[in-house]
Amino acid sequence: MATQTLHETKKSQAKRALRSLAIGIAIPFTITLTIIILFGSGKKYNVLAKPFWFAPLWYIHLATLGSSFFMGLAAWLVWADGGFKGESDALCFYVAHISLSIVWHPLVLVMNAYWLALVSGLVDCGTLFICYLRFRKVNPFAKDLAKPCLAWTMYLTLVSFKLMFL
Repeated sequence: MATQTLHETKKSQAKRALRSLAIGIAIPFTITLTIIILFGSGKKYNVLAKPFWFAPLWYIHLATLGSSFFMGLAAWLVWADGGFKGESDALCFYVAHISLSIVWHPLVLVMNAYWLALVSGLVDCGTLFICYLRFRKVNPFAKDLAKPCLAWTMYLTLVSFKLMFL
């Protein structure tokens, strides 16, 4: 009887963990997808004479969604290891990163506010770097997931900078 209860408890814990994982990934991913759908047409971006290293818009959308997915997973790993309790400011920096990352599309593709996108990108790079440092203390895999996200944000920041002079 005790074995069956233990099995049911583990099964219940696994279901809760999977549910929290799905929520942890789905929320930032869905927010990012919504922003891309609402503000991602980029008609002006598509017709600009851009340097060869500018990614096509479809790739920017895809990589931004991937970055959102990775950071959601990294944040969930930190949360699952109790890291948001021990590293009290990690959650604040993660929320700041999500907030800053979703403004790139409207700033660049709709408002053409490249200087504001540059400032936002620089601040986002800082928040992501702090997330990386905080996540590293809690879960080594979470910090590894933050690295490509930081690289992607740095790339978008560079694109914002270059767009100011096109």
